[in-house]
Amino acid sequence: MATAVSTDQPRGPLANPWLQLVAGIICMAAVANYQYGWTYFVPAMQDANGWSNANIQWAFTFFVTLEVWIVPIEGPLVDKYGPKLLVLFGGIIAGLGWIINAHAGSVQMLWVGNAVAGIGAGMVYGTCIGNAVKWFGARRGLAAGLTSMGFGIGAAFTVAPILHMIKVSGYAYTFQFFGIAQAIIVVIVSLVLVMPPRTLKAAEMLWAGRSAQAYTPPKPTVLQGTRDYSPGEVIVSPVFWVMFVMFTLVAAGGLTAVAQLASIAKDFYIDQIPVTILVWTQATLAWTGQLNNIVNGLTRPLLGGLSDRLGRENTMFVAFLLEGVGIFLLWKFGTTPLAFVLLAGLVFFAWGEIFSIFPATMRDHFGQKFATTNYGMLYMAKWVGSFGAPIAGYITAATHGWSMVLIIAAIMNIVAALMSILVLKPLRIWDVRRSETGMPRAPSAAPAS
Repeated sequence: MATAVSTDQPRGPLANPWLQLVAGIICMAAVANYQYGWTYFVPAMQDANGWSNANIQWAFTFFVTLEVWIVPIEGPLVDKYGPKLLVLFGGIIAGLGWIINAHAGSVQMLWVGNAVAGIGAGMVYGTCIGNAVKWFGARRGLAAGLTSMGFGIGAAFTVAPILHMIKVSGYAYTFQFFGIAQAIIVVIVSLVLVMPPRTLKAAEMLWAGRSAQAYTPPKPTVLQGTRDYSPGEVIVSPVFWVMFVMFTLVAAGGLTAVAQLASIAKDFYIDQIPVTILVWTQATLAWTGQLNNIVNGLTRPLLGGLSDRLGRENTMFVAFLLEGVGIFLLWKFGTTPLAFVLLAGLVFFAWGEIFSIFPATMRDHFGQKFATTNYGMLYMAKWVGSFGAPIAGYITAATHGWSMVLIIAAIMNIVAALMSILVLKPLRIWDVRRSETGMPRAPSAAPAS
């Protein structure tokens, strides 16, 4: 007798959660440099063109703006048609952006190039994250963490080549070379991606390898809502706006560090000082860049997976508090090379997990059906936070140092940590209970814990 199979479960050899996860990680790694490699180009562009730090960093803000704004626009297309074409075209467009940067004769053209790169990177990023949280069902914290790990750790392997190529061949050639290479990788790997399951049950069945008749959904270990919220319902939810404010506070400090890291090290007069850790010696900036990208990548599946077990808000509290303390210590003790390397690594470790825990929390609370679209709206908070990079440039110019910037960033993270426990957690409990008593349960939703 034939075994019943869910009608929304994908078919064929590509319909394997692990294969889809690996493909998403590779695509994310290939677009990581558009954000995390940017800082290494900034001093070279300043020296070559005489552009100010603040004017150059507006290009970074325009990158993040378009990267973020494209996600809610693409979300409905991904939810309806699947990930393949969005990622393919995203890789091409992102590469084109860095080619434009390579030939930019003015800072305004640099803004245009980075905006184009942002559109492409956002198409890849938003699609791959949405794909992960759907394929892996209740393990979405780990899946989102592993996928975003690619975006965090991918740039680690190219820090030394980028710095060397900028030094030997100039920043323009480096922009063009990596723009083309990264686009080729994304285009090839995108061909593996297929439409994810449309319901939580189908995703769990694929993970467990069981038939619809034999399958019993696992009991969730974190607080979950009981229905699928439409984007219109999400945008008026108090839970969404609390998460939006928290995401903005944490993203602002992290993105400022990402964009200004090389400038901070240079202004501390330590960027080229050799540092030895274990038996490996290299310049402070090179060490910092590699370590930061590695820990920024590893923290996403680590803390994302822990949040599946310990709770989203509990994990947020520890991570955000750790980042706030790390930024404060960077201000106090970061003027020596070894301390700068290690404390910057601590900051990046605590910051990177927002890109795994927040999408998982959105899926927990607002459901499976519109997961990509709904997270796309929350991801807009990253755009708001990106204004921290140019603002930091203006503050530094006015105060002649980085103290005020780092103190403000530390305070914002501590505020977000307190909000996770004192505001978000009780608000989510109240909203889930209200939904259970006053609204019908969707067939595809998991029960609340």
